[in-house]
Amino acid sequence: MPKNTICLWFDKDAEAAARFYAETFPNTSVEGVHRAPSDFPSGKQGDVLTVNFTVLGIPCLGLNGGPMFKHNEAFSFQIATEDQAETDRYWDAIVGNGGEESACGWCKDKWGISWQITPRTLSEAMMAGGAEAKRAFDAMMHMRKIDVAAIDKARRG
Repeated sequence: MPKNTICLWFDKDAEAAARFYAETFPNTSVEGVHRAPSDFPSGKQGDVLTVNFTVLGIPCLGLNGGPMFKHNEAFSFQIATEDQAETDRYWDAIVGNGGEESACGWCKDKWGISWQITPRTLSEAMMAGGAEAKRAFDAMMHMRKIDVAAIDKARRG
């Protein structure tokens, strides 16, 4: 068991979410599905209680804790993409399967988990600083899904 694991609270769909992530991202898998040994506040004995999974190598635990806590943008997975095709693939998988678009490369999956689908060119521009970062940042501020060609053009000035 890893020393540090991200615990994600779900109403009742931790297993479905983990399986969707495993189908969507490389180096992602479901390692274990654990059923409740007895009744608990939001479920019955035998219901799926926790799911051990990884997302791009990051260990996670999905907890079916019930409807009392909701996800928000204070937590997100940031996925670095190499090009527009990879950006489109992840964005379309998340948004196209019951998720929703937001601004500046952010979207939410149908369980409310926030994702930043961030092309490396945008991160590189931010790390470069100065006028290059400002141009890329200003271009990004008008986008939902990041347009790699537009960011590259902005970087060049």
